[in-house]
Amino acid sequence: MSTSLVEQVVTIPQGDRWRVYHRLQELLVPCRCSADGYLWVEINTCAAAIQVRSVVQQFVASRQELIDWLERSWQT
Repeated sequence: MSTSLVEQVVTIPQGDRWRVYHRLQELLVPCRCSADGYLWVEINTCAAAIQVRSVVQQFVASRQELIDWLERSWQT
């Protein structure tokens, strides 16, 4: 992976980390799980950023946060 200009750490429960990793792989977003348990994602496009946000939100957001997001989307 190349060196990115921006780095952000998001805590993803260990049980979900592999599911997030596999979903990002399906979406062809470059990522890897390191030996220390971190999930590293390379974001090179706006589309990749949106995909990463969407996938991560599915696993870390509360049910109410997801409902609020969906309602805002419908209103837009």
